Amino acid sequence: MGTAGTVSRTEMELIKKLALARELILKEIRKVIIAQEELIDQVLIALFAGGHGLITGVPGLAKTLTVKTLADVLGLSFNRIQFTPDLMPSDITGMDIMATDRETGERRMVFVKGPIFASILLGDEINRTPPKTQAALLEAMQERQTTTGGKTYLLPKPFVVLATQNPIEMEGTYPLPAAQLDRFMFNIKVDYLAEDDEVKVVMQTTSDKPGEVANVLNAEAVCRLQHIIRTLPASEHVVRYAVRLVAASRPSSPDAPDFVRKWVSYGASLRASQYLILGAKVRALFSSRLHVSAKDVRALALPVMRHRVLTNFHAEAEKVTSEDIVRQLLAHVKPPASGL
Repeated sequence: MGTAGTVSRTEMELIKKLALARELILKEIRKVIIAQEELIDQVLIALFAGGHGLITGVPGLAKTLTVKTLADVLGLSFNRIQFTPDLMPSDITGMDIMATDRETGERRMVFVKGPIFASILLGDEINRTPPKTQAALLEAMQERQTTTGGKTYLLPKPFVVLATQNPIEMEGTYPLPAAQLDRFMFNIKVDYLAEDDEVKVVMQTTSDKPGEVANVLNAEAVCRLQHIIRTLPASEHVVRYAVRLVAASRPSSPDAPDFVRKWVSYGASLRASQYLILGAKVRALFSSRLHVSAKDVRALALPVMRHRVLTNFHAEAEKVTSEDIVRQLLAHVKPPASGL
């Protein structure tokens, strides 16, 4: 942003473009995807905030189609990995192979890029592959690069991982540890459609007129908008509210409420505070607002914190979920009056 909190004319135009881009993106996605507003909205926020998303839902809820459609609309490269128990790290990142130079006839090692080299990577059922392979993906998510044979290869910009996991059929799975879950900005939950929406989906998908989408952005434009989002200032009282909300989820915190001390083993990390503010900035700019409010933070508390608040056996015995705890925290930690 400009000096002293001012906004330059160029920046204002870019902010307007972001709000307009969201409308254009949604218009195109709606040609293919019916309902699933929460999924689409949170995937878009994660993308423009530069974060990754973990999408949790049963099969058949258009998770893969939504992500592929988004890549087409944004003009970004897209790859999909089906995670299986026999998948190796090199199957994701790529590997060095011996190849013969056609001109010189010399044999030398050549790096063949894996599917991770795409701007949008869909990892289907990430919890079905062993920890070593999960770690290879998660390292790339954090560092935006991968190293093979002593050489480091940068991943495309932007780079966003949207991984899915099936909440049922847990046999033969390798649940992500808390430290790896923390790498994901959001845990996006997808539920069954309402009856009218399901009727529309069935009618659309059983016809001979598949929806076609237009490209409205490109990789360079997405990266530029990601940069603009980070330049939007957030007032200290809104940031402090996000920090207090996250800190209250930690049973070791002196400000933790009694229900947290009773039901929580470990609370949300520093990343939760960071992602609450980053996501709030995107949400504000999507609405053409130049200020981040506590309402933006509260709207994103569930997807940011639900996978970071780890419940204990007391919570399990009383059938209290992490979502229940986050909702109680939202009621317990009052937002600043000036940040509504």
